[in-house]
Amino acid sequence: MRAIGFILAGGSSSRMRELSLKRAVCAMPMAGSFRSIDFALSNMEHSRVQKVAILTQFNSRSLNEHLSSSKWWDFGRKQGGMYLFTPIFTGEGSNWYRGTADAMAQNLDFLKNSHEPYVVIASGDGVYKLNYNKVLEYHIEKQADITIVCKEMPAGFDAERYGCLSLSEEGRVVDFVEKPIVTNSNIISCGIYIIRRRLLIDMLEKSKEEGRYDFVQDILIRYRDARAIYGYKMDSYWSNIASVEDYYKTNMDFLNPEIRNYFFKQYPEVHSKHPDLPPAKFNAGAQVKNSLLSSGCIVNGTVEDSVLFKQVYVGNNCVIRNSIILNEVHIGDNSYIENCIVESRGTIETGSQYRGEDGIKIIVMQGD
Repeated sequence: MRAIGFILAGGSSSRMRELSLKRAVCAMPMAGSFRSIDFALSNMEHSRVQKVAILTQFNSRSLNEHLSSSKWWDFGRKQGGMYLFTPIFTGEGSNWYRGTADAMAQNLDFLKNSHEPYVVIASGDGVYKLNYNKVLEYHIEKQADITIVCKEMPAGFDAERYGCLSLSEEGRVVDFVEKPIVTNSNIISCGIYIIRRRLLIDMLEKSKEEGRYDFVQDILIRYRDARAIYGYKMDSYWSNIASVEDYYKTNMDFLNPEIRNYFFKQYPEVHSKHPDLPPAKFNAGAQVKNSLLSSGCIVNGTVEDSVLFKQVYVGNNCVIRNSIILNEVHIGDNSYIENCIVESRGTIETGSQYRGEDGIKIIVMQGD
C-alpha cells in the first residue's frame, strides 16, 4: 500500500474508571486473548502498510511490553517496520502530547523522512476489520483531501461521545460536530482517516504555529469547508471501547457465534502476542455455557455468559455469570460473581459475592 500508518494510542479515558489505572485504553484486554490495539495493527498488516508509527503516552508500560516485538504483526522487516514514539524530553525543552495533532506534530521527522504519498491515521481503541486499501481507492476516486471512515448507527444510538457527520449525496462531509449534545445525524466518525502526507505535514506545521493541538477540532472541523473532506461508510462490525459500558458490551459481543466467526475464522485474521500456555482445563463438576475461555484457564465451578481471559482459576462451587474476568485472577471456592468486571492479577477470597445490577457493572479490583 502506498501509505504509512499512524496509530494514536496515547489517550486516557475517565469513562474507563478504575480500568485505566493499570494501563492505557489501547492495551485493554479484548475477546479473551487480544488487546484492543491488535485490531488496528492487524488491519495495517493485512492492508500492506509496511511502516507504522504508534504514538503512546498515558500509562503505557503494559502497552509497550505488548508491542516489544513486532514479529507478531509481521513488522519485523529491514525496510519499514513498527516504530514506537513517546514524548521526548531534551535539554532544549519537553512537552507531553497535548492532543492528537500535537502528537503527530512532535514526530514530523517520521513524516518528512518517509516517501509514501499517503498516511493512514487510526485510533488504537477500535475493534473492527477493515482493508485500508479500499478506503484509499475511494479517497483517490473522490479526489479528496481527507477521507473519514464513518458508520451509520441504528436509531436511538447515543452519539454524544462521538464525532457526528452529515454527508452529501456524493459522500462529501457537509457538517461535522464533535461530541454534540443534540444531533440529527446518526453517522459517526470511526477515528480512521486517510490524507496525503504532504498535506498532513503542512496542516500540522500550521496548527503547531497557532498553538492548536487537536486533529479533529483544529484540522477536520476547521478545514471542513476549505478542503474536500469525504466520508467512507463502513458496513461491517465496529466498536469503540472508550467507556466501561462499551468495553463490557464489546467483549460480550464475542459470545455471539456470528461475531466470533467473523473475527476468528474469516480472513483476514486478527494477530496478537501470544504466550505459550496450555488450553483451558475443565475439571470434574465444571459447567460452562455460552462463554469464551482463554488459554491457561482452570475451571472447577459454573461459568455462564462470561469471558475469561488468560490463566483464570475458578474454584469449586463458584458461579460466574454475565461477567468479564481479566488475566491471572484466582477465584476462591464458593464465590459468586455476576454482572462484574474483575481486574487482572487479583485474588477473590473464598465465599466472596459480587453482584452488579443489569446495566451497572461492578469493577472488582485486586484486594477487594
